[in-house]
Amino acid sequence: MSAALEVRGITKRFPGVLANDNISLTLEKGQVLGLLGENGAGKSTLMNMIYGLYKPDAGEILVNGQAVEISGSKDAIGLGIGMVHQHFQLVDVLSVTENVMLGNERTRGPFLRRGVARREIEALSREYGLDVNPDALVRDLPVGVQQRVEIIKALYRHADILILDEPTAVLTPQEARGLFKIMRALLDRGVSIIFISHKLKEVLEICDQVVVLRRGKVAGTADPRQSTEQSLASLMVGRDVILEVDKDPAAPGDEILGVFDLHVHDDRGLPAVEGVSFGLRRGEILGVAGVQGNGQTELVDALTGLRRADSGRIVIKGQDMTSASPRQITERGVGHVPEDRQRDGLVASFSVMHNLVLSTYYRGDFCNAIVVDDRAIAANAHELVERYDVRPPIINNAAGGLSGGNQQKVIIARELSRNVDLLIASQPTRGLDVGSIEFIHRQIIRMRDAGAGILLVSSELEEVLSLADRVAVMFEGQIIDILPIADADRDTVGLRMAGVRETAVPA
Repeated sequence: MSAALEVRGITKRFPGVLANDNISLTLEKGQVLGLLGENGAGKSTLMNMIYGLYKPDAGEILVNGQAVEISGSKDAIGLGIGMVHQHFQLVDVLSVTENVMLGNERTRGPFLRRGVARREIEALSREYGLDVNPDALVRDLPVGVQQRVEIIKALYRHADILILDEPTAVLTPQEARGLFKIMRALLDRGVSIIFISHKLKEVLEICDQVVVLRRGKVAGTADPRQSTEQSLASLMVGRDVILEVDKDPAAPGDEILGVFDLHVHDDRGLPAVEGVSFGLRRGEILGVAGVQGNGQTELVDALTGLRRADSGRIVIKGQDMTSASPRQITERGVGHVPEDRQRDGLVASFSVMHNLVLSTYYRGDFCNAIVVDDRAIAANAHELVERYDVRPPIINNAAGGLSGGNQQKVIIARELSRNVDLLIASQPTRGLDVGSIEFIHRQIIRMRDAGAGILLVSSELEEVLSLADRVAVMFEGQIIDILPIADADRDTVGLRMAGVRETAVPA
């Protein structure tokens, strides 16, 4: 094999942080190279230098054996490098064709050649099995299809080196399998791929070689055919990691959350939650399983005051909170880890220290009469950043500048460190590395054992089955079954997720 891309001795510093320290790696032509590492290990920084968004302080980048200077993304695109970011770079109100053309417009005189671009998108969609309607508005597309649009953007610009940054973080298992099929089609046509992920099972399935970063350095390489999830996790974290959740049986107490015949509409005004009822008791974890898009988002929004319910009742700790505001629900002792960390979990322009007190800045611990006490807020931030391993540990940095996984850690630290009786956690470990997931799972179990009620919504079925004491399955806006964990095996829950209400017993 010959090298499509080489990185030699790359170093990158930011104020107070050595993000990449003398990193070298090679991507062979027609290969999937897995890039693993904890949150803050330097993966995104390295990829951003390859794509021209940052400039290295030392080292060199070679494309097809030639040393190159990449001063911006335009240079990277010109060299055949494409990147699909973890948070998609799409304009919601534009069509697929307009998004793909954006920044690479083809014109005849003053007019855009939309028809030419549209035909090329259709051809790419057919060739690689991407199945994207070029006329659809991006805002109307599911997340998995939006990701395909990003891949088409790269192929439209003739990319033969493709960087996929956490590509399955927001996908359902079915969508992830579809992505792997697309990746194999790309490989057959000569595209080389860097695959960044925290999902070790996927890395073992799709990658030809793995490079592991730890604290900005190459910690080692691994052959997926001779590796296990446990060995990769240990190489990432530098210690043995417990991949299975260790917990005692639950000891449920009084009901802390009651939901009665709840109906909620989505942003388009269509029914999303239709007649949902369930109860959650202190000292138990109720996991909500289901393919994303079956009403889980709208259900959580209604329970946390972010969306008004059309009818039904929500009772928290014996009090009707159906029409309560988010502040009133927070004051009732409810913690919330939102599904969309950037939209609902953080103020990106605020510092890490101020994001850590978004729910409590007005209370006596952090406010003296009408004056915010920045010294107390900073002390709180130093403690939480260390306890939850937020990287870089610089509390005055804007939260929007952190990697996705470290943004999630800030939210988790804020919500789990408060004294809450009810935790509503939607996709709490999305984008986190195995060490952080292990830590967060322990914290959730600790809260349960201390008497809190936990509503866990996750598209990761393994996470639901590992943590939950009971499993509620949502399908087309309804809870079609609630199973005790003893009866909630993967096959049974999977059938419920597909809408099969009863499992047939073989003759």
